[in-house]
Amino acid sequence: MSSAIRQIPLDTATRHHSHDYHQIVIALAGRADFDIEGLGGTIEAFCGCIVPANHLHYYAGTGNNRQLILDLPDDALALTGHHHELARLFDAPRFFTLDAPLKQFLGFVVAEMNQLALEGPVPALHQERLATTLLGSLHARLAGDETGEMHHRRIDLRALDRYIDDHLARRFKVADLAAFACLSETHFTERFRAQTGMSPWQYVMRRRLEASRQLLMRSRLPLSEIAALTGFAHQSALSRAYRKHYGHPPSQTRRHVSEISSPNLHHLTAKSAH
Repeated sequence: MSSAIRQIPLDTATRHHSHDYHQIVIALAGRADFDIEGLGGTIEAFCGCIVPANHLHYYAGTGNNRQLILDLPDDALALTGHHHELARLFDAPRFFTLDAPLKQFLGFVVAEMNQLALEGPVPALHQERLATTLLGSLHARLAGDETGEMHHRRIDLRALDRYIDDHLARRFKVADLAAFACLSETHFTERFRAQTGMSPWQYVMRRRLEASRQLLMRSRLPLSEIAALTGFAHQSALSRAYRKHYGHPPSQTRRHVSEISSPNLHHLTAKSAH
């Protein structure tokens, strides 16, 4: 999947979903309401929101609305190579407002897309270039500027692990983890990535998946209950994330454990019979 830029209205009925690519939504006209993993907000003309991959989000447009939407997979040109720093935009959901220069550039993007659309499908490489420029401008404005001694303080990952594991069933926001570490959200995210090489969301997701794997191996709980216990919104969300991380569905893990334990159980049964 390559980056894609599209202009659409959002349904006025409340919808919800998640997807395995990042997304930026910028209102061109009208308004829309979003709730991204518990972070709620409203976007109007020249305001927008960042939806990281695999974040469950609810949304609804109001009246005659029109949104510019950027879909960005992890391996998009705009997020890799020389532009890898731009991936930090998607460490956490957030809302933003465009300043005057970005409003002008957004107008150019819309006009360019409309003009090219008259000639046929907009070339993917052209969309990638437009997306990269827009992301670079957003990153320059939204990146944290905290400095000083606190900037270099290390996060106690063991304590954070205990906190995550004790509250695994809840929906975490980066702000929750930052508050536990006594840091601002921006500083926490920056320090966390420097220490672990991953975003806070990726880290929490890994612990959720590890916990779900242990429950699959050590219990007979139904998958829906395991999903609830490990913080997934629904069973299908766990299944998708599990397959992506481990390369196979949860059912295969459970089946493998059953195949291993069955011969042992048969051996013990036969031994007791003697």
